[in-house]
Amino acid sequence: MKTIRKKWVWRIRLSAQNQMSESFCNSAVLALSGGFQDAYTYNTRNEVFSNAQTGNVVLMSQNFMIGEWMNALKYLFPILAFAVGVFIAERIQNRYRYAKRLHWRQSILLAEIGILFFVGFFPVELNTIATILVSFTCAMQVQTFRKVNGYAYASTMCIGNLRSGTAILSLYLREKKPEQLKQAMYYFGIIFFFAVGAGIGGNLSAKFGIHMIWFSCLLLLISFFFMSLEKLGVKVEEK
Repeated sequence: MKTIRKKWVWRIRLSAQNQMSESFCNSAVLALSGGFQDAYTYNTRNEVFSNAQTGNVVLMSQNFMIGEWMNALKYLFPILAFAVGVFIAERIQNRYRYAKRLHWRQSILLAEIGILFFVGFFPVELNTIATILVSFTCAMQVQTFRKVNGYAYASTMCIGNLRSGTAILSLYLREKKPEQLKQAMYYFGIIFFFAVGAGIGGNLSAKFGIHMIWFSCLLLLISFFFMSLEKLGVKVEEK
């Protein structure tokens, strides 16, 4: 780094739009956090997913059909919380997208960090509420961060990324365009970091319990720091 006009300049590889929120490094950190959160709620909060709402729908329907109403509700509430999280994030974007003091995406990150930190104090008797809150924050994250280097993706789930990456890889094998291979690698890279986060989250949560959600808070703080670099006069460029 070197000083130019009293600002720090750090050259890193980002998207063509030079947006830190869409950089691969930031997206990888968010994917780590997304995988961690899913493994955390499954291992410490009564085997309910915070991100994988498809799994929750399957388990909810199964329990409703055999008359296990209370078990079904523990899956229904996170699904509803996820929908509310998407709604709230969209409203925040619409209202604060031009805010100058703090980027609206950073506001979402701070809210997510605060909620998850609070969840770390919840005893097992409040597992359902804890999972509802984690699902809510996951939804805000996936609605807020939707592109990596200009390509649509999801930071808290894998199925869409797997479909997109595989489809683009097929195009590359047929058309041999380098940009297609690059795009496919972005998707598979995000899946890899999600899996790493899930592995870390599953093992730490199983061993150390409910407080491990604070590790996800740390990851989100790193993302917040990345986005703050632009405010500090960081220069970004794509090679």
